[in-house]
Amino acid sequence: MDFSETEALKQHLLSNNPAFAQLVEEHRNYEERLTQLAALHYPSAEEQIEESTLKKKKLYLKDQMESILRQFKQQAAGR
Repeated sequence: MDFSETEALKQHLLSNNPAFAQLVEEHRNYEERLTQLAALHYPSAEEQIEESTLKKKKLYLKDQMESILRQFKQQAAGR
C-alpha cells in the first residue's frame, strides 16, 4: 500500500471509525500541549515531567492507530 492509499485509509477511518477518530483527536491534543511546553525557555520540573509523560502517551496512541491501520490493510488484502 503506497502513501496515497494509506492517507485515503486514514481519512476513511477518521470518518467511519469512532475509536480511530478519538485516538487521532487525543494525539493532536497531546501534540498541541507538547508544542506549548517546547516553547518554554525554563520549564519547571512539573512541566518537564508532563512533557515526558505526554511523549509516552502520544507514542502509545500512535501505536494504537498503526495497529488499527494494519488490521484494515490486512482485511483489504484478504478480500
